[in-house]
Amino acid sequence: MRTVLFMMAAMAVIGLAVWAYQENYRTQKTIVETEELQRQIGDARARLAVLKAEWAYLNRPERLRDLAEINYDDLQLLPLRPNQFGKIDQVAYPPSDLEIDLSGAVDVSSQEAYP
Repeated sequence: MRTVLFMMAAMAVIGLAVWAYQENYRTQKTIVETEELQRQIGDARARLAVLKAEWAYLNRPERLRDLAEINYDDLQLLPLRPNQFGKIDQVAYPPSDLEIDLSGAVDVSSQEAYP
């Protein structure tokens, strides 16, 4: 009987050792995958920072103004004027049960908009 208990204990120890060995390798594999993902995230953030810097550089007002002047004949771009903006009460909204009081609304232009 004692031999059977020793054999069962030995088998349990061997089984636990195999389980611990497998868990150790799974954990190491997961750590490597996590480090790879962290590296990819860092690379993506660096690329995003470069793209944001390029976007800011390309959208400089003086550059856009120069491009508009260079391409004036093709694009026919004109500077914005206040009379090109309408007022909120000129917008045709679909009928609604909700009533909005626009008496205290702020005008966005100093001139009358064209009808």
